[in-house]
Formats: sequence, structure tokens, C-alpha cells
Amino acid sequence: MSEGKRPLAIVTGASTGIGLELAKKCVEGGYDLVIAADEAEIETAAVELRAPGVMIETVQADLATIEGVDTLLSAIGGRPVDALLANAGRGLGHGFLDQDFGEVRRVVDTNITGTIYLVQKIGQAMRARNAGRILITGSIAGFMPGSFQAVYNGTKAFLNSFSWAIRNELKETEVTVTCLMPGATETEFFERAGMLNTKVGEAKKDDPAMVAKVGYDAMMRGDGDVVAGLKNKIQSAVANVLPAAVTAEMHRGMSKPKDGE
Repeated sequence: MSEGKRPLAIVTGASTGIGLELAKKCVEGGYDLVIAADEAEIETAAVELRAPGVMIETVQADLATIEGVDTLLSAIGGRPVDALLANAGRGLGHGFLDQDFGEVRRVVDTNITGTIYLVQKIGQAMRARNAGRILITGSIAGFMPGSFQAVYNGTKAFLNSFSWAIRNELKETEVTVTCLMPGATETEFFERAGMLNTKVGEAKKDDPAMVAKVGYDAMMRGDGDVVAGLKNKIQSAVANVLPAAVTAEMHRGMSKPKDGE
């Protein structure tokens, strides 16, 4: 990749939804972009994002694998990364014992393994330069046991915790780590997770552009975390004080597939 005068941002999971909206915010903020996803729609996203003077490079790779992340890292070459927006994620609905374990493993590898590998590689270079911003997309789902979405919620609980831990490790540097914690958002997530036939799948959801703006602005301020939306702030606050058995039952009501459909 050729050296550019604009700062460089990487956005993963950028083909649709929150990731695409985060990429738009980066373009507005003056960044060149490397955008990545595991689907061909990443090329369509690049067309939508193009603007005069903006360098946009696409990477189609399986970010659930070390090899896929290495493909993304190779595309960056030696150019310094000023902002990493680690947004790639995958969901999976229905009861855990009824899920295909290959799909379970893919959720874990996408949300956790690929994400932390990418954060480590980019974070090491940022620390060496003593400059950079990292935004990790967690979720308010990480605050409660995810009945009928158990593995997904578990991975987001990990990311919420992981973000704060590495932020603390980097507190004596100029590298910031921010965790964006959305609630249910109007994206393709629920269809891909097989959750359209649930209360949360059918309910009104947040605008991904709003969520992305909240996350981007928090990253630029260097905040530790941010919950997008007042309703989600209330829900996360409640989840932090109620017993786990109660929040698990609450989640069951939102995520259990409807009987007979």
C-alpha cells in the first residue's frame, strides 16, 4: 500500500450495518480506509464510500481465521494504522444444544479469536509508535446471560471485558481503546443469526448510523466505553444490578423462537 497523507483507518465487518456506517464516519473524519469483510458485498460498500481524495482498499477474507486476518494485515503493508475499528461479528440464535457446533465455533472464532489477533497485531505497532485509536464493537448483550443466544452473549461479555483490560494496560501510552456497546440494531444480524422469529427480531431497532456516530465520537474522544441509545443505557444499568437468573429469564422472553412458527 502506498504511503498517503491522510491518516489510515481499518474497519472490519464493513460491508453492511454498523461497520459500513463506521466506515462512512471515518471518511467524513478525513481517513483513508481499508475495509474488510468475508463477503463480496464489501466491493459494493467501497463504491458507496468512495469520495474525492479518499483511498479505499477492500479485503475479502474470512476474519474468523488467522489466515484471513493475515490477509488483511498484508494488504496494509507498512503503512501505519491510525485507527482500528474492530467490528466484525457473528450471531447465532436458538437453544445451544440444538445448534450446529461448526456454527458455534464460527461465532467464537469471528467474535473473539480473529478480533483479538487483529487487535494484538495492530496494537503492537500502535504502541511502538505511541499513537493510535482502537474501537471494539462489544454489546449490551454482554451484560446478561443470553438464553437462546448463549454463545453470542458470552463472546460479547468477553469483548466488553477485554476492551477495558487492554485499555488499562495501555494507559501510560497515547493509544486509546474504546468499547462500543450497541443494543438491537437494524442490520442483517437477526436474519443471519436465524432470529427473525423472535420478539427481539420483530421489534423496532436502533438506526445503525446513530450507533456508528456514537461509537466513532467516543473513539475520537478516547472514551473507555459507550452504550448507544437511552433505552440501551437503561437496560444495561438494570442488567448490572439484577441477579443473573432474572436477566436470563428476561433474555429468554426476547430471544426464544415463537412456538409453532
